[in-house]
Amino acid sequence: MHFYLESLSLATQAPIEIIDLSEQVRQACARYPLQQGWVTITSAHTTGFIALNEREPKLQQDMLDFLTRLAPPAQAHYRHDLDPIDGRPNTHSHLIGLFMNASATIIVADGQLLLGDWQSVFFIELDGPRPHRQVRLQIAGQL
Repeated sequence: MHFYLESLSLATQAPIEIIDLSEQVRQACARYPLQQGWVTITSAHTTGFIALNEREPKLQQDMLDFLTRLAPPAQAHYRHDLDPIDGRPNTHSHLIGLFMNASATIIVADGQLLLGDWQSVFFIELDGPRPHRQVRLQIAGQL
């Protein structure tokens, strides 16, 4: 069994944003000659998450609209926003995150990611824009 660690850095441009990481994850896995194994993709942030879902522009806009309605920013008098640790009133981001995953694991077989026909790997920004976000990949398996 072999284990590899990779890191992806990205900047976000919007308060809530969906960024497709599929190709970056494929490229990272391709650097290692795994035949069988898995890759675990993990966000290093409490307001940035990982999701597997369909990449289709209208669906992605529906997702953004839904997330915005789920917990509106600065409209509910959130306690955390009264004295935020980093100066950002981002309670809404943390609340939405309660329904999301910080990581996802994808099977690797014959050196390929086993994603469904419509699946893509996304980083979901809930507290942007941010100049630096980090996603970690642990790639594990047999050569």
